[in-house]
Amino acid sequence: MSHLLMVESWVGSMSRLLPRAIREGGHEFTFLTRDLHHYLRSAPEGTAHPLLAAHHVLTADTNEVGTLLPLVERAHGALGFDGVITSCDYYLPTAARIAGRLGLPGPSSAAVENACRKDATRRVLAEAGVPGPRYSVCADWAEAAGAAREIGYPLVLKPVDLCAGMFVRRVDDESDLARAYRALADFPVNARGQRREPVVLLEELLRGPEVSVETVSFAGTAQVVGVTDKSVGGAPAFIETGHMFPAALAAADAEAAVETAVQALKALGLDGVVAHTEIKLTADGPRVVEVNPRPAGNRITELVRHVTGVDLAAACVDVALGREPDLRRRATGLHSAAIGFLVPDTEGVLESIDGADDVRTATDVLEIQLAEPGTAVKEAGSNNEYLGHVMAGDAEGLAARDRVETLLSALRPKVVGR
Repeated sequence: MSHLLMVESWVGSMSRLLPRAIREGGHEFTFLTRDLHHYLRSAPEGTAHPLLAAHHVLTADTNEVGTLLPLVERAHGALGFDGVITSCDYYLPTAARIAGRLGLPGPSSAAVENACRKDATRRVLAEAGVPGPRYSVCADWAEAAGAAREIGYPLVLKPVDLCAGMFVRRVDDESDLARAYRALADFPVNARGQRREPVVLLEELLRGPEVSVETVSFAGTAQVVGVTDKSVGGAPAFIETGHMFPAALAAADAEAAVETAVQALKALGLDGVVAHTEIKLTADGPRVVEVNPRPAGNRITELVRHVTGVDLAAACVDVALGREPDLRRRATGLHSAAIGFLVPDTEGVLESIDGADDVRTATDVLEIQLAEPGTAVKEAGSNNEYLGHVMAGDAEGLAARDRVETLLSALRPKVVGR
């Protein structure tokens, strides 16, 4: 039985999928966190959070790597870890640093740090000739305003070290830029208590369909599991409203997206990782949006599993242990699977979601999860404010997205004022 060290986690689906994959693989894990209550609060009342299936729970300041590494070294001497894992973007570099310190399998910490910092990703990919948008990294307002005029509106403002689309905004003129810049400046510390880098990334606005390439890199080779498409709404924010696997693409477009994603992984030097690389298919060819050195979020891993039988959470566990993952495709009875998110457009308190009972009993539904009455609702500005999701499959072809959109249209949230 192998023993993994899990360093923090997302509180969403990966906080359930990874413990399951560890358990089903016949392994155990120790959970290392700075705040266990951060996770316990997300468990439904009366249930135990899957992270509590950990063989041990250690509490330490996971934001202070300098003091954390010696502590983990001592824990390793007592418990004997065989791999290090996390699903949370904010701790991917920390997990890589720990694995390197303990001599365990995993990607290089430099590669992970460059992938997790959007400005570093842009620099590394540009130096390697991997296509991306024109961009500028700006340390203050004057620099941002000047760079925006040089790149040209419309453009996209991004933080370099946040995720889930937080504070990513389309800006069409200097007044838009000022609002987006101020909003980001007013968020100096992320949700895990880590102080943010006070720089912004400006990029030209890329036009065209957006897809993601799901890969597993092991022993120097990136194996492509498939391509997922995505729909984005909520302008001027960029909120993911749905996904389908596999993407409904012409073969040439899928091949071009895959080639670009693999080039990006190679340029960053990422190996021993499950990765989720986002690509825009522009009129001038594929352009890299970002490279995430961890399994896809928003239940994309489950779309992949429903269609191919490949478990990307299990693959994540395998590569963390230095083991070749099982990526053999299996017949599942589905040719496509899609998910759609219920995105709020108003603030208040959720009173009910009409139509939910009919959708729950509809054919082809693989999964439905909806917010409970009484939930506080705010207008969505990122991928963190959904009121739920519906997942459906198609046994014949690529109609899963259409099925999901029909089901979502039957859901009518009733939000009342506070």
